[in-house]
Amino acid sequence: MRRTKAEAAETKAAILVAAEKMFFEKGVANSTLENIATAAGVTRGAIYWHFASKTDLFLELYNTARLPELSMMDLEKVGVEGVDALHFIEHAIYEWIDLLAGDVPRQRMWTILIRTNFTEELERVATAMQEIEDSQADLLTAIFVRAASTGRLSTAWTPELASLTLKWHAKGMCWEWLLEGQKFDIRELGRQSVGKLFEMFRA
Repeated sequence: MRRTKAEAAETKAAILVAAEKMFFEKGVANSTLENIATAAGVTRGAIYWHFASKTDLFLELYNTARLPELSMMDLEKVGVEGVDALHFIEHAIYEWIDLLAGDVPRQRMWTILIRTNFTEELERVATAMQEIEDSQADLLTAIFVRAASTGRLSTAWTPELASLTLKWHAKGMCWEWLLEGQKFDIRELGRQSVGKLFEMFRA
């Protein structure tokens, strides 16, 4: 039994590696389960043993490559008296940048996400991603609300606008870095850019 479980785990890992490579090189729409099975050295039946569809396979890849997310625990942290909510968010973004800059599988998966048109068979993926993004946007706005309530957020900003601006800034920076062949030092320039943005946020 142990050997069977180990072999199943190895097969699943091989499928995920092959799928990621295929999606990156050919695009999701142009990759079939047959292509992935051949690249992984397994049968199509082996893929169906682990994944019901290409959508499920893509979701598994997406979930393994996601960057750290804000949680209700983070919201509770910045609710503690004396905790600078803006400092908390700023350094969370720095950690996020550092992780992306040093993790090639995440870079490849993000590049796949940027290139993919989420229609028809991948509509379920788009829905799942949107739910996560909406949840993160709500939590980020709530943290900016905490910053405003303690007088740390400049009155030139509403929490909603600050949240949107930060999302657009961080996402756009990372997307350009990935799609333009990583032509700039995202760790150094990314930190400088985010730092300047937070200078504008602060009262």
